[in-house]
Amino acid sequence: MKSESIIISNLSKKFTFPVKNKSNSWIKNLFKPEIREVVAVNNISFSVKSGERIAFIGPNGAGKSTTIKMLTGILYPTSGKASVLGLDPVKDRKKLAYQIGTVFGQRSQLLPNLPLTDSLEFFGVMYDMTEEQIQSRIIELTKLFELESFIDQPVRKLSLGQRMRAEVAASLIHKPKIILLDEPTIGLDVVAKKTLRDLLLKINKEEGTTIFLTSHDVGDIESLCDRTIIINHGIVIKDMPTEDLSTSFIFEKYIDLIPMTRFESFHELPEGMKYVLKGANKITITVDSNKISVQKSLKKLLEIFEVEDIDVYNADLETVIRHIYERN
Repeated sequence: MKSESIIISNLSKKFTFPVKNKSNSWIKNLFKPEIREVVAVNNISFSVKSGERIAFIGPNGAGKSTTIKMLTGILYPTSGKASVLGLDPVKDRKKLAYQIGTVFGQRSQLLPNLPLTDSLEFFGVMYDMTEEQIQSRIIELTKLFELESFIDQPVRKLSLGQRMRAEVAASLIHKPKIILLDEPTIGLDVVAKKTLRDLLLKINKEEGTTIFLTSHDVGDIESLCDRTIIINHGIVIKDMPTEDLSTSFIFEKYIDLIPMTRFESFHELPEGMKYVLKGANKITITVDSNKISVQKSLKKLLEIFEVEDIDVYNADLETVIRHIYERN
């Protein structure tokens, strides 16, 4: 049975800050300012098993980054507890740093003007690895991440895709048990995204590394994560297998109609049905299954249009997640 890598119990974080009141004098604003409180994370609880691949997602301002900063010990919680690999991130921050890796898509940790090898060696020394351990691990990561063609180049000369592979490799130099990734594929092209996702899956499979990912890219979530935790307004609103998201929250179906001849007119649709696309050679319609069944909607459409082919399919994961955000 797998052990728990992360345990969060009733974790909250509140921020307080002074607010200038226009009705008060500058002296009162200076010495007795109005204090406003913002609850960034509100009494959340969940656990992550060793080796799991977790997507921790939500809209901007939902509390994702604040939670990650509490898990790494950068921020202290206002209340509640967090345990990462059996350590308290607040009390054992240095110990914890030796067992986790972090990657931030918009912030580099590499040495820009020096060859990539120097950055890898630097991180190895920082984690108290011996010279033999460092060189052995660099050889492993170079082969795994296919760094051979640019490992001796200055980091600033690397493409974005190469740099992100190097960032992940650097975060894994000390063989961490957990890797926390914040928007790791941001700005990458399709090929670079797939390469990075495949490498992360390989690390998870071969080294058992727990992956804790935040991303706005639905492709990252679908490709990498077997479980998705959705947070909004500082509260966990959904926690379930990623593959179940679409089937559990679909109330919207899509229907494509291909005509016998070109569509010339578009009739008004019954309640619960809406046009998404009106083309001469194809019509796409959404059906709200809370208002009208798919069977009934198909019957109505066949009464209105002469069609050669019909395709019925679910909304994609991005649409499902957007609906969940909107309803919470």
